[in-house]
Amino acid sequence: MSIITASAEAFLKKYINNASPTGFETSGQKLWLEYLSPFIDEWHSDNYGSAYGIINPGQDYKVVIEGHADEISWYVHYINENGFINVIRNGGSDHLIAPSKKVNIHTKNGIVKGVFGWPAIHTRRGSDANLTPKLDNIFIDVGANDKDEVLDMGIHVGCVITFEDEFSVLNDRYYVGRALDNRLGGFCIAEVARMIKENKVELPYSLYIVNAVQEEVGLRGAEMVAHTIKPDVAIVTDVTHDTHTPLVKPKKIGDVQSGKGPSVTYAPAVHNKLLDLIIDTATDNKIPFQREASSRRTGTDTDAFAYSNGGVPSALISLPLRYMHTTVEMAHKEDVENVIQLIYETLLRIENGHNFKYF
Repeated sequence: MSIITASAEAFLKKYINNASPTGFETSGQKLWLEYLSPFIDEWHSDNYGSAYGIINPGQDYKVVIEGHADEISWYVHYINENGFINVIRNGGSDHLIAPSKKVNIHTKNGIVKGVFGWPAIHTRRGSDANLTPKLDNIFIDVGANDKDEVLDMGIHVGCVITFEDEFSVLNDRYYVGRALDNRLGGFCIAEVARMIKENKVELPYSLYIVNAVQEEVGLRGAEMVAHTIKPDVAIVTDVTHDTHTPLVKPKKIGDVQSGKGPSVTYAPAVHNKLLDLIIDTATDNKIPFQREASSRRTGTDTDAFAYSNGGVPSALISLPLRYMHTTVEMAHKEDVENVIQLIYETLLRIENGHNFKYF
């Protein structure tokens, strides 16, 4: 039986569909806190919008479970005299998927609709036959006659732009949508909090459920909130690549497949004793898992927590994801459930004052 309830899935749909671009995460954080609130004792947010709930506050020993709240997007960069808009990235947005996508331009007057236009195939002849999308040639059309009309709509340089694609379920097996990276992480840690509350678990430490901002531009939210909380342990969840889809090379990227469980990562920032605890927990509870290795850095908020405050024992539990940084990211429902279960069961094994020192 699924551990994800109908009400939880309804929240997930609402949460995914809400835009939460890097630097503008507030509305998504409010939705997340609204869902999380019944399962926690108190909540806080910092100056840049990272939010966290606390279970059993006030204890000396502090454990963090963390995901990140922001999604990739675009900024209005230039408006030409004919009313067409050029963009720059906000995070790791993929220019190759942009043409023919519908967008929402976020202004103080509300959402303005637009499209990423592209020359019709009939017009691409001669030297233009192999024209490909590039960051300096993709553009947005809002149906305006000229630059003045664009400005009158409330659009200006610096307005943030998101794709309008929404959440769906494919073949009753996969969650599909934009920004599953990493709103599914925020969903998973909220579900862990729900299970702790509903199962009446009494933790011997303070548990911080953290949804950090600005991961997509350099782990900045995690960097800030780690110094605020000063945790003793951090378990981070993010997404990783399903490398068994066409055109991806498992030998180069790593051997991870959707439906076969969360992936645990070996990396310098990952604390081996904490990782061993997670793997033992998965094995003892028959939770399927996969393994991968990262050279130098994980590229996730794990790095920010691990290297903060003199060193925080940190580990990464990743959700296999297809088509990352597109509008059709796909995650297997069973993998989501197993991420939740693995984090939950691991927390039950951490003791107050748990010592992860090597010697």
